[in-house]
Amino acid sequence: MQKRTLGKSGLEVSAVGLGCMGMSFGYGPAADKKKMISLIHAAVERGVTFFDTAEVYGPFINEELVGEALEPFRGKVAIATKFGFKLKADGSPGFEGLNSRPERIKEVAEASLKRLRVDAIDLFYQHRVDPDVAIEDVAGAVKGLIEQGKVKHFGLSEPGAKTIRRAHAVQPVTAVQSEYSVWTRGPEAEVLPTLEELGIGFVPYSPLGKGFLTGKMDEKTTFDTNDFRNILPRFTPEARKANQALIDLLGRIGERKKATPAQLALAWLLAQKPWIVPIPGTTKLHRLEENVGAAAVELTADDLREIDSAASKIEVQGARYPEHIERMTGL
Repeated sequence: MQKRTLGKSGLEVSAVGLGCMGMSFGYGPAADKKKMISLIHAAVERGVTFFDTAEVYGPFINEELVGEALEPFRGKVAIATKFGFKLKADGSPGFEGLNSRPERIKEVAEASLKRLRVDAIDLFYQHRVDPDVAIEDVAGAVKGLIEQGKVKHFGLSEPGAKTIRRAHAVQPVTAVQSEYSVWTRGPEAEVLPTLEELGIGFVPYSPLGKGFLTGKMDEKTTFDTNDFRNILPRFTPEARKANQALIDLLGRIGERKKATPAQLALAWLLAQKPWIVPIPGTTKLHRLEENVGAAAVELTADDLREIDSAASKIEVQGARYPEHIERMTGL
């Protein structure tokens, strides 16, 4: 597995990471813990050194899973986790809003350290920008944790360009994580140029479009009642049918490259910038191997032009989130 460095920070990780959320949250019932520990071990054996989790995934159970699975590899892998959501008082899944007050950030860090079984959090992201807390105060709180040796790197998830600049002026930002893929191109306008200018790495989440870009679902596919794709406008049967054109494009070019649609979607991301590290998630070994294999797919400048030209003619149907969630992005 090739390695990549996130920005100027010196945080070196595998070119393809592993998003762990879906193992215990978001896509239906939590998967079997022993099987997921085996899957995470399989990822390490295949060269993956970058794992993504968050307090809110569960809540808590995903961090506990990742901490237990990666304890034998402490110091050899990087774990990213996140703060910033106000969890429900009864401990049930989901959240009630945002909370990035400095005292809350410190509480989350202490709890995450225990669950992850580490002495320092490799990368600590603000999960969503909190309009009620100045980003300078957030950056200052994480800076304090870095000075105490409890956190190594500071990250932001779904910020706008101005927020990135303001945070970076207080505590250098190592990585920004936002949704980015062939069908979600928003970061290209302002975020990616800002990251390039400041020397910050980029970690696309949902690089396979929450499963859609694998080409393994169509308008007839049904989801578990607890699967959050049920509430996403882009996953209505009508939207999936309309967006099938994108899968046809990936399949057509992938066939020529002897790559699956998923591998082509990941290779496209890797080809955009050398400081981009996608974190596809999975609960299946064959999918993990497929995703890891994407790092070996080379796309030429002509391939990229062809993909961009064809993709530009396809209008993606459906918003990526319902409006109340979308409002939490890009502040």
